Amino acid sequence: MEDKRRELLEKYESKSITWEEMFKIITTIIQETEEKSRNIKFSGLRKQVSASELLKSEIIDQDTLLELAHGTKTLEEVTQMNTVKRYLEGSKCIADQKISLFQAMQKDLIVKDHGIRLLEAQIATGGIIDPVHSHRVPVEVAYKRGYFDKEMNQILSDPSDDTKGFFDPNTHENLTYLQLLQRAVQDPDTGLLMLAVTQK
Repeated sequence: MEDKRRELLEKYESKSITWEEMFKIITTIIQETEEKSRNIKFSGLRKQVSASELLKSEIIDQDTLLELAHGTKTLEEVTQMNTVKRYLEGSKCIADQKISLFQAMQKDLIVKDHGIRLLEAQIATGGIIDPVHSHRVPVEVAYKRGYFDKEMNQILSDPSDDTKGFFDPNTHENLTYLQLLQRAVQDPDTGLLMLAVTQK
């Protein structure tokens, strides 16, 4: 793009093009760049974000936008820039990682009611998280490994008011996370499950 600017300036200075012609060329370049930038999409928090939106939000500058539009910089390169990545993905958070959720409840790091809801949500989304082996396991395996006791196993096995800690804003019911998941719909842009709130 810098070469193009220099070339236009040289042509103008040598009077091989008029000011009007140069203005028209620049306007065309800007319009083409804006059109391309609307079609360049980044993965955002919930949906895709256009390069032009990132420019408006002052996350990328005009030069980066031009490099993207003209292929001199890739989407991946721009995504990995620290100044961009923090706004698309968020910055660092405090790690917790090597005890189970139930152990955290026993140590009073998490309130019991909240812990029950989180455990139920883990089960509904694939199984109890094994903090040692870094993957999920079935409820029975988690119980055998001591990730919760007999009382907690009973609570989790029998969906009752204890596990109905998630609120449906449409029906005003308290539900389990699994019940709430069953009422969610898939967002066509991201594939994420979303709970549609009905307008009254």
